[in-house]
Amino acid sequence: MHFQQIVASLALTSLAVAAPLSEEKRASPSEKFTVFQDKQARPEGRKVAGPIALAEALGKYGRVGLSPSPAVKQAAAKAAAQDDGTVAANPEQFDQAYLSPVTIGGETLQLDFDTGSSDLKISYGDGSSASGDVYTDSVDIGGTTVNAQAVELAKTVSAAFASNEGDGLLGLAFSKINTVTPDQQKTFFDNAIPSLSEPLFAVDLKKGQAGTYDFGFIDDSKHTGEITYTPVDDSQGFWGFTTSGYKVGDGETVTEDINSIADTGTSLALLQDDVVSAYYAAVDGAENSQSEGGYIFPCDATLPDLTFQIEDYAAVVPGSFFNYAPASAEGQCFGGLQSSGDLGLSIFGDVFLKAQYVVFSNSPLQLGFAPKDL
Repeated sequence: MHFQQIVASLALTSLAVAAPLSEEKRASPSEKFTVFQDKQARPEGRKVAGPIALAEALGKYGRVGLSPSPAVKQAAAKAAAQDDGTVAANPEQFDQAYLSPVTIGGETLQLDFDTGSSDLKISYGDGSSASGDVYTDSVDIGGTTVNAQAVELAKTVSAAFASNEGDGLLGLAFSKINTVTPDQQKTFFDNAIPSLSEPLFAVDLKKGQAGTYDFGFIDDSKHTGEITYTPVDDSQGFWGFTTSGYKVGDGETVTEDINSIADTGTSLALLQDDVVSAYYAAVDGAENSQSEGGYIFPCDATLPDLTFQIEDYAAVVPGSFFNYAPASAEGQCFGGLQSSGDLGLSIFGDVFLKAQYVVFSNSPLQLGFAPKDL
C-alpha cells in the first residue's frame, strides 16, 4: 500500500456510498474496474473428513436396524459442516500489499485481505475512494465458501484509487464498521464462521514471498513456538490489542502500554512518537525528512531489531524488515516504522505481522502470536 494510504482503515465509516442490496444479481466481467489477474495461485481443495468416512462405513456395513453411535453421528455432522480453506497471500513489490485469489461468481479476482476494514471493495481514508452497487454472489476463498455474500462493485473510482494493483479489498475486521448503506452487511468471515471447524483465521505473511491465510484451523507447522493469546478490544470495529512494552536492539525494555490494532491492510508499522524516535536514535544517519514525509536512513545502515512485549511473548521484528523501500533521495531508504501522528493508536501493519504467526479468533475474542521461521 502506498504511504499516502496508510490511514485507510481509520476512516471507512465516512465512505458509505453503495446502492441498496440487489437479490442474487451477478456483475458481468466487463464491469470490473481493473484488469490485473494472476492465475498462478489457485485455491486448494478442502481436506477429507474422517468422521464422515467413519459414519458412512458404519452405516454401510452395519446390520439392519443398527446405525452409528450418537457420538459418531455428531462428529460426522460437524465435519460435514466444515468448510475450512487455505489461500496464498502473494506479495507485491516491497510487500506493499499481499494479493490472494478469491472466486466470486465463478471468476477469480486478486484481492487484498484487510483486517482494518469490513468491506468487499476498495475505499481509502486519504480522499481516494470507490462507490457503486452491492450485489450478492457466491464467494470462495481456498475452499471456504459463502453463498449470497454481499459484494460491493465499484462503478466510480478516484484517480488515486485507480492506480492500485489488484481487484479490490476483502475486509476482515468486524461487521459493525461495514460501510454499505442503507443496510449494513456482514463480512465474509462473519458469514463463514458457522461452517468452519473453529471460528478463526490464521495469517502467515512472509517477507518477499508468498504466505497464507488459513480459515477455520491453525497449522502448527507454520510456527516454531507456543501461541500466546491476548484479549481483543473490538469496540471500534478493529482487532485491537495492547502491548506492554518495547525494546530496541539489545537495549532495556521500556514498560509502556501501546494501544494497537493488527491491520493486514496497512504496509507499515505506525507507532507513537516516543517509540519511533527511540528506534531511529539507534540508526546512524536516520532523519525525519520533511521532503520524504517520514523517517529515512542510508540504505546500507545497520538496523536494530525491535521487540514488543505481548503478555509473556516477546514479538521480535528483525531490523531488516524496517528497510521498506528506496526513498527519492539517492542512497536513502524509507523506514517501515513511522509515526502514527494524531491517530490515537498504533497500527501494527505488515512490517510487524509478517514477522509473526498470527491467529485472529472470534470466539473467544482474542489474537494469538507465535514465532516462526523467517
